[in-house]
Amino acid sequence: MKFIAIIPARYQSTRFPGKPLALLGGRPVIQRVYEQAVGVLGEAYVATDDERIRQAVEAFGGRAVMTRTDHQSGTDRIEEAAEIIGTDADVIINVQGDEPFIQPSQIETLCHLFDDPQTQIGTLGKRFETIEAAENPNSPKIVCDVNGFALYFSRSVIPFIRGAEREHWLDSFPFLKHLGIYAYRRSVLAEITKLPQSPLERAESLEQLRWLQYGYRIRVGETSVETVGIDTPEDLGRAEAFLRASARG
Repeated sequence: MKFIAIIPARYQSTRFPGKPLALLGGRPVIQRVYEQAVGVLGEAYVATDDERIRQAVEAFGGRAVMTRTDHQSGTDRIEEAAEIIGTDADVIINVQGDEPFIQPSQIETLCHLFDDPQTQIGTLGKRFETIEAAENPNSPKIVCDVNGFALYFSRSVIPFIRGAEREHWLDSFPFLKHLGIYAYRRSVLAEITKLPQSPLERAESLEQLRWLQYGYRIRVGETSVETVGIDTPEDLGRAEAFLRASARG
């Protein structure tokens, strides 16, 4: 089975314009993401709508694909890039362009989800360490069935633990934080990007609920590795500190 990574990267960002080109430890954020992905899979592309990002990627020896500017999601951008590339990959992995510390083990876990032919879409979850973290609506939660397929994603804390004080909920159930990395079978990616928005997606503003509501099966792999995403300039400062600490460790 062949896997490739496609990394969506936009220059415009409300909270951090130019984020992919921001320097982290002397290298652009997008370069760090690309190197992590290509180191595991051997083949990766950056899908962008900005010439500055394309030039930066090609300058460090990476491969970039220019896509339209009107995409509503990274998934749509990846589908266009896959068409342009003309890839024969069985599975396409969507590595977020602001996740410079994504680990090889996480990418490998995603790949192994497709050992099961029933897996149409794959993603990752990590157990919350505190109930306070689980209560953050910016950290979506996942509930899975006994075979590891997602039943639902929510910004609310799910499930509700009846008969237990909230501070003891993590002792009663393995609450899973959703990490925003996906993998799709090639044919499924082409299908889901043609779907209209669903009521659940609009309610929670979570794209993956569209796929669930239309009947697609999302397999969830579990990781113990925390990601350090970059959404704001302040996040970049924390990433620099994390990088220095990792180097010392």
